[in-house]
Amino acid sequence: MASSFQHQLFSLIFLSLTSFSISQTPPIIHPDIALVLPLTKHASTLQYVTIISQRTPLVPLNVTVDLGGQFLWLGCGSRYISSSYRPARCGSTQCSLAHGAGRGRSKCNNNGTCILLPENVFTSKVSAGDLSEDVLSLQSTDGLNPKNAVTIPRFLFSCAPESLLRGLAGGAEGVAGLGHGGIGLPTLLSTALNFTRKFAVCLPPSTATTGVIFFGDGPYVFFPGIDVSKLLTFTPLIKNPAMVYATEKTYEYFIRVKSILINGKQVSNNGNGNGIGGAKISTVSPYTLLETSIYNSFTNLFLKEMMAQNVTRVSPVPPLGVCFSRKPPAGALSWLAIPVIDLVLQNEKVFWRIFETNSMVVMGDDVVCLGFLDGGVNQRTAIVIGGFQLEDNLLQFDLESSRLGFTSSLLLRETSCAYFNFTSSF
Repeated sequence: MASSFQHQLFSLIFLSLTSFSISQTPPIIHPDIALVLPLTKHASTLQYVTIISQRTPLVPLNVTVDLGGQFLWLGCGSRYISSSYRPARCGSTQCSLAHGAGRGRSKCNNNGTCILLPENVFTSKVSAGDLSEDVLSLQSTDGLNPKNAVTIPRFLFSCAPESLLRGLAGGAEGVAGLGHGGIGLPTLLSTALNFTRKFAVCLPPSTATTGVIFFGDGPYVFFPGIDVSKLLTFTPLIKNPAMVYATEKTYEYFIRVKSILINGKQVSNNGNGNGIGGAKISTVSPYTLLETSIYNSFTNLFLKEMMAQNVTRVSPVPPLGVCFSRKPPAGALSWLAIPVIDLVLQNEKVFWRIFETNSMVVMGDDVVCLGFLDGGVNQRTAIVIGGFQLEDNLLQFDLESSRLGFTSSLLLRETSCAYFNFTSSF
């Protein structure tokens, strides 16, 4: 997480270089302010996409969300037109912030502009991009509904070549990095607007619904008036256990999973859950990835629990490898009970329970598949908790206290990530 020195540096930058406006009136910044963004799921890529407004005049932009991304980057070409755009100069305070104070010489191009290396994590392509500033506008919220727009005149991002956009969801103009680094959206926004360094993500349960991202603390109120921030269970965020060198940087989020249970029975051969890299939370992977030895033990036990109900196993539906017929077994009045999966965290009393809606993927009228994939024997992170398992679960990332809050499925509380009211009051 950002050091106290970095936090002071962020504050100096925004105090000296930035003024804020809320709906064209002088701002009154409160520590309890929060921002809100809509979140959708792209049908073909399964990427999660939000909308931000940027530039002068403001332009709404679709951007893919990368929970572990280092910063906001956008494709800049002939279509990027803004009277308020400015590149950050080499040696500037912004450049020092982006590259980290005390980490040696900043990276710059021949024109004296500070550069970053934005990455398209979906294609593994990296390119040089100018560190830049421009207007950013997001909606504020009281936790119940969107309120006035909040404008940050000089928000840092990387201006990347348009070729880097290939592989993103159709219409996406870049990637919104929510990682915990110094220029990730959560840190820049909280520093700019003086609210606590917390943000929450609630992924939509389908391509036809809208989820939500909050920057700031709760309440997070969903229909029918449920403050889901009161439902959170907490577990520590940990450093990436897969880092080999102390100088390695990671902006992703990791938790410790001590064991995995299926219907209360422990999956064998998964050690203490650290494996070779702990458990990473990701919006990049559509489904949870398990290192091969864990995957084999996991699927063997899951199959044993399923087959005890005389269910019919059917051919895999790529990329998913464990699939079943949805038709009730002979003589049954209804379909079977899906095994419950528990990720046991810091102790046996703290677990993340995964129910049918987050474990089984409907692949047609007659087939469902287990939404877990074999990540291979060389997967650096033993467990990557993917998007499907996160849907309809509210996750709060508390960067001040270095902890994750989670709810398990909101459907059990008779609400959903799709139930935040983006229009009128309840």
